[in-house]
Amino acid sequence: MGLGFIIGVFGVLFLFHAAYSTIQYRGLLKITEEEFSAPPMNTVLELLLGFVLCVSAALTVPGNFLSIHPDSEENRIVSLPANLDFMIFNHRAKALPLEIDMKLKH
Repeated sequence: MGLGFIIGVFGVLFLFHAAYSTIQYRGLLKITEEEFSAPPMNTVLELLLGFVLCVSAALTVPGNFLSIHPDSEENRIVSLPANLDFMIFNHRAKALPLEIDMKLKH
């Protein structure tokens, strides 16, 4: 378990606690017969902190991005798969006109 994973766990815990606090606050408002307009500011800040922690963990935990350029040395897939059963050539694009007359305006 790396640091990013632990940050993600803390982010999820912050989100759950913010949700629980909001539910508890709404229950308190029902008892006092007041109208719910917005959650308390500390709950909103906790929600934002949990969101930031979860996003940072989601960007760091999966690892490095791989190259998608076809000429790259790191590409693992260099040709079409041998199983062509899932290739579909009959789709909605056949309803589009074949020639599109688009001219650049000078």
